[in-house]
Amino acid sequence: MRQVPGREGKTNKTEVTEFRLLGFQVSQGLRLSLFCLFLVVYCLIICGNLLIIILVSTSKILHTPMYFFISQLSISDILLSTDIVPNLLHILLNNGATITFIGCMTQFYFFGVSAIFECFLLAVMSYDRYVAICNPLRYSSIMTSGNCVILAAICWFFGFSNTLVYTITTVNLTFCCLNIIDHLFCDIVPLLELSCSDSFIVQLEIDVTGIPVIFIATTIIVVSYTYMVSAILRISSSTGRQKAFSTCSSHLIVVSIYYWTIFGVYVIPTNGRTVTMSKILSLLYTVFTPLANPIIYSLKNGDIKKSVQNMMKVIDLI
Repeated sequence: MRQVPGREGKTNKTEVTEFRLLGFQVSQGLRLSLFCLFLVVYCLIICGNLLIIILVSTSKILHTPMYFFISQLSISDILLSTDIVPNLLHILLNNGATITFIGCMTQFYFFGVSAIFECFLLAVMSYDRYVAICNPLRYSSIMTSGNCVILAAICWFFGFSNTLVYTITTVNLTFCCLNIIDHLFCDIVPLLELSCSDSFIVQLEIDVTGIPVIFIATTIIVVSYTYMVSAILRISSSTGRQKAFSTCSSHLIVVSIYYWTIFGVYVIPTNGRTVTMSKILSLLYTVFTPLANPIIYSLKNGDIKKSVQNMMKVIDLI
């Protein structure tokens, strides 16, 4: 922190130039155990999601809209985990760590980009499954490669632009005296709690743009799955119904995990929730969801398993 002189040359306030993130305030042994756990999880996140990206890029049987969107999800998961986990490991090793003001705002920005992008991408993936199940004859003409790229670009655009608005407004807030963030990373809620200026504009921006983002994406998902379930139940063959359900089950699991944690952290009232519980909930969608996504999409996916086998054969030949 540094002293900022007033109009007459006298010091009248203290400007925050860095924040201190506390992380988990636990014993050294538990912190080291958490460090090892998150280090292993981070390595698995990078390896698992990179594998998905490489397979989708190189395997012809995975050159479909569904796998293209899964690869975009993997890119977002790598961005999110890389934004959060390395600094979290540093915090665990040092029982708390400082982060510069610019570093904090940068971390907040890329966290927001990934979160908003994933909200929209999961909605787009729901629409993709809806077209595949409810309009299979028109699927190839609707979900063309060009349209898929446009839909992914729109998701990224909303992620970068919406978060930029929040970040610019947050940067212009005044932070004075207090600079301790009792959290795992720079998130909007603890930042607003530290601000000693009026944060009404930021709250208004979140209400005007943030809440509609979640509402629109959730509506698309709910409507898509309502039509899908209705179409699947009309299939006379039990084998056909099972096959149709299997095409969207992985996505539904990912959507459920992601949206339940997002709603739990940002939408459901926090009355009675401890700081530790808030930190654990934050870990679910910043660390463990990026780990779970490639596992869920690969677990019972014959195409991905076949692509892995083909890749191993090529490696053996080399």
